[in-house]
Amino acid sequence: MSGILSSSIARKVAMALSALFLIIFLLIHLSVNLTSLFSKDAFNEASHFMGTNPLIQFVMQPILIFGVVFHFVMGFVLELKNREARNVKYVKNNGAANATWMSRNMIYSGLAILAFLVLHFIDFWIPEINHKYIEVLPENPTRYFVELQHKFSEPWRVGAYVIAFVLLALHLLHGFQSAFQSMGFNNKYTKCVKTLGKIYAIVIPLGFITVALYNYFSQLNH
Repeated sequence: MSGILSSSIARKVAMALSALFLIIFLLIHLSVNLTSLFSKDAFNEASHFMGTNPLIQFVMQPILIFGVVFHFVMGFVLELKNREARNVKYVKNNGAANATWMSRNMIYSGLAILAFLVLHFIDFWIPEINHKYIEVLPENPTRYFVELQHKFSEPWRVGAYVIAFVLLALHLLHGFQSAFQSMGFNNKYTKCVKTLGKIYAIVIPLGFITVALYNYFSQLNH
């Protein structure tokens, strides 16, 4: 595996594949979370299905965790390789002139998103593992909406989520297009991919922000 990934092209393709996988996951994750805006029963039903389906729990979830870890590790590897290349070519090239701010700072937005993922795991994933596999508590299909609102009852946590998704939007504005370009879509479809990437990078984070804010403010009225 390490031999295959020693090639610069192979690393970029592997990074792109993991990015596309996570892009699809974000879309699915948001679709479940959005149900909380309209019906707590629908959210409970969708969350219960995701949380108890064996295929999702024992196949897709490990793949997802691997995909997240792989994406961040490959991101750091590519950043180190790019820094080495820039140090060699620094005299000839002006990085600010040849690349956008977002592309030059993907590592920093990535680190911030990684910190958010740690918070997200502490908030949701670890309690789920504790509930199902450590304390082995009886499953309650109606518990998910209450747990969601409990997590979004504190202003500092909601603020952290909002900031994280703004950074995610910046990360996606470059990452979406970059992933498709690495897969060979740098052709007549480039303009379409750029447009689609901008829409995705704005709509998906905005959807998550809406979920966090809605579930916070809806509790203030009670």
